[in-house]
Amino acid sequence: MNVVFIGSSKFGLRCLKLLNASCECNLAGVITSKEKFAISYNPKGVTNVLYAELGNYCQEKNIEHAFLQSSMNESLLIEKVNAWKPDLFIVVGWYHILPKSWRNLAPAYGMHASLLPNYSGGAPLVWAMINGEKKTGITLFKMDDGIDSGPIVGQKEEAIHLSDTISTLYSRIEDRGLELLDEHLPLLVINKAKLKPQPENGRKIMPQRSPKDGIIDWQKDSVSIYNFVRAQTHPYPGAFSKYNKHILRIWSCKVAGGNFESVKTGLVWADENGECFVKCRKGAIQLMEISYQNKNYFGKEIHSLFGADEAQLDDNKLVEKSLHFS
Repeated sequence: MNVVFIGSSKFGLRCLKLLNASCECNLAGVITSKEKFAISYNPKGVTNVLYAELGNYCQEKNIEHAFLQSSMNESLLIEKVNAWKPDLFIVVGWYHILPKSWRNLAPAYGMHASLLPNYSGGAPLVWAMINGEKKTGITLFKMDDGIDSGPIVGQKEEAIHLSDTISTLYSRIEDRGLELLDEHLPLLVINKAKLKPQPENGRKIMPQRSPKDGIIDWQKDSVSIYNFVRAQTHPYPGAFSKYNKHILRIWSCKVAGGNFESVKTGLVWADENGECFVKCRKGAIQLMEISYQNKNYFGKEIHSLFGADEAQLDDNKLVEKSLHFS
């Protein structure tokens, strides 16, 4: 059976390598894209922060491939795909809608990093972490006209640990996804996979996210802000606030213990040990890693940015430098 792979991410590259090594199918071709591309919700273009150069791998392994230039309806792209005579599409790490005209050529199966129907749509792992979920997963499903709404081939659950960042969680989700593909590929390629319709009553469709969505709302509690920061840390653009009219990105933080009711929300201060904190509506976070004006600060180094040598936890010695947005 001729399989055409579609993807442009690091996870996609791992799945491509699995398909290429499999004796279950013939990898007829690969569709991929550039790191920066235009998309329906942002015609000016976006950058794929999870990007992998699949073209280099295809050249190394002598796999026929083509790059999407602007849309899935490009005549040259469709001509190329038709020449490969696909019996099956596998789609992983792809950010464009697969048109029905493609799915009329062959069934298409994709991966979505959630336990569908929950967290359909954009950035499912980021949203799950922001919302304080305790578990998530990944789903292999048959693509249809809806948003991640096609029948399910299989799913794998994965816990979200309190110590996780988006990077550590995504790494384990990739592993579960490779297991899913490896387990179900033998039946997919002979069109005998068992499909389970998705229940519509549990569907939650999440919006796409962009770098501007990383703005921190200090009116939230410290646990919510901790989740917000770790959900958008490396390799994503990061959660941020503003300090003296410049972007201050918070890459890592901790929920701080103690009573901070006397501290004004959105203020930063240092304790007697030189550790820096920010007051949230309820509680506070301790700053562990930040960047400001193209310079990175870690741990007690952060203290030097604010210059609060004598700052203590009382109103007279608070550093009066708000992190509220300008």
